[in-house]
Amino acid sequence: MAVELREFSWQRMIEAVQAVRDRALRATAALEKAGIPYAMAGGNAVAAWVARVDRAAVRNTQDVDILVRRSDLPAVTEALEGAGFVRATVMDVVCFIDGPAGSPRDAVHLLFAGEKVRESYPLPTADVGECVPADDYAIVTLEALVRMKLNAFRDKDRTHLRDFISLGLIDATWLPRLVPEHAARLQQLIDDPDG
Repeated sequence: MAVELREFSWQRMIEAVQAVRDRALRATAALEKAGIPYAMAGGNAVAAWVARVDRAAVRNTQDVDILVRRSDLPAVTEALEGAGFVRATVMDVVCFIDGPAGSPRDAVHLLFAGEKVRESYPLPTADVGECVPADDYAIVTLEALVRMKLNAFRDKDRTHLRDFISLGLIDATWLPRLVPEHAARLQQLIDDPDG
């Protein structure tokens, strides 16, 4: 019985990771086909940057965060709905649920370029032009991603930043180019990575 449960759990975990990947690929393929500028952000962008240094350090994520221009929202909606997603707004976030039976927890979430996600954030999000190609889709540049993670600074953002620090992707040389609030947050993580 214990072996069956273990195998079942592994299979479910593999399926969950693959579902996120498939969702990201379907969404970005639809945006590319429609000629809509975008950049992958969030945990998938973090994973892409981390994988460039150490594939074993990549963390899984449950959703897909894509940066687009608000002016492109009608075209984004048409493209993603054409790929089987259902538009919704959950807690003031525009998202695209994976089909009628999907969940907002594992949806495609939109971030709007050049806008603050929360008014309290020191800076707005990156622009879609701040992107680089990755293996499967365009991702925000490391600098833009670090700014976005320092802006939000939730527990998972701090974890992602710690991963960047531990892999040598960011360090104290970044401090002078950051706004003071971001520099203080990064310094805090450098000084006390476990805090």
